[in-house]
Amino acid sequence: MAVGKQLNGVTWPLTSDAFNSDCPAREVLDHITSRWGVLILTALSARSLRFSELHAVIGGISEKMLSQTLRTLVRDGLVERVVEPSTPPRVRYEITALGRGLTASLQQLLDWIRRHTAEVVAAQREYDRQER
Repeated sequence: MAVGKQLNGVTWPLTSDAFNSDCPAREVLDHITSRWGVLILTALSARSLRFSELHAVIGGISEKMLSQTLRTLVRDGLVERVVEPSTPPRVRYEITALGRGLTASLQQLLDWIRRHTAEVVAAQREYDRQER
């Protein structure tokens, strides 16, 4: 008897294997760990934001890429698109409970990068110097 979770008529194992290219976990990993996915999720972990606010917070992201990544994260159940009834309608994005369980780990990743960027850059320069 297979132990797993029934989803849309398919039984998935309780654990996923992102090392297996056929596992749906690989797609989830791609969505979460893309440069923009990480930044959007951590930006929304503090509070809900409107599209223009997210665009202002995340330097360098195009409106098209922000829109595409938000759509993907909403589809994945990590972000919720909330339409406020007003004229014109106001749309804001917020992290879901599922996404909130992820953002602490992502924040730790960004904190590590912030603390160690200088060391990584120094290692890159040393490598490049030796390669010449």
